Amino acid sequence: MTIDPLLRFLHLASVAIWVGGMFFAYVCLRPAAVEVLDGPPRLRLWRGVFARFFVWVWAAVIAIPLSGLTMIARTGFTAAPLNWHLMLASGSVMIAIYLYLHAVPYAALRHAVDAGDWKAGAAALGRIRQLVGLNLALGFVTIAIATLGHWLVH
Repeated sequence: MTIDPLLRFLHLASVAIWVGGMFFAYVCLRPAAVEVLDGPPRLRLWRGVFARFFVWVWAAVIAIPLSGLTMIARTGFTAAPLNWHLMLASGSVMIAIYLYLHAVPYAALRHAVDAGDWKAGAAALGRIRQLVGLNLALGFVTIAIATLGHWLVH
């Protein structure tokens, strides 16, 4: 038995957690929160949601490149299919966006909510929404590259 099935599982489970979580937050939770909650309670909700979700995203941000690069190394970097290299590139961009999101707008959201600065909190949440939307789109593109890449890229 090789380690390849375990690497694929770790890789795909981490992608499912990260991209699935973004989909749920962006498409389901956000519209419901806007309908049900006004300013401060909505910002407090998002602070709590992100505090929990980002623990899992950090695990994914570590597991995805670790498992992916290990699979590429086992195949050989030059022997790996082009779509693997494209996944590596798009995944790297997604990770960079997440690192920025966590360090700048999420930090601003945390500080604003803790200080009761609802205007700054709303601005930070708006920036997070934009970055999550961008990363969600990149996540779907990356999944398409992974699943359809064999037919799309030769």
